[in-house]
Amino acid sequence: MKKIETKKLVIIALLVALGIVLSRYLSIQTPIVRVGFGFLPNVVIAMLFGPVYAAFGAAAADFLGTVLFSGDYFPGFTITAFLAGLVYGFFIYKHEKDLVRISIAVIIVATVLNLGLNTYWLKILLNEGYLALLPTRIVKAFVMVPIEIICIRAVAGRIGYMK
Repeated sequence: MKKIETKKLVIIALLVALGIVLSRYLSIQTPIVRVGFGFLPNVVIAMLFGPVYAAFGAAAADFLGTVLFSGDYFPGFTITAFLAGLVYGFFIYKHEKDLVRISIAVIIVATVLNLGLNTYWLKILLNEGYLALLPTRIVKAFVMVPIEIICIRAVAGRIGYMK
């Protein structure tokens, strides 16, 4: 088994901490949707280290953020975060960071994972109908997809991973 380098571990830990801060404290709440940027550190982990590190980093950020700040932990959301890290890593790591790849990754995360899987987890937690939860979540997806694409592209350009 390959040992993880200390420098890599520290960078991932700092990005996980940044993800927690961004999602918990630096989100913009509107009456309909909460716009957050907690996905960005996970995307940076995916760009730098690949899907496995991004998946575990996203899962760690979800778990630690929930346990430290809300206490109401549900493992389904951690599974979704893990899968989002895999998706971002699969599409972004060691590939050209063009608009098409970034858009595909964001759309998969937004539709399959956030709209599909997270809505299912909310259905279980809130004991409400799946279709009753969808309208506001669809609005959030339509708002967040372009924001995420723009942010990821900007970050990719800043750290030198985009042509």
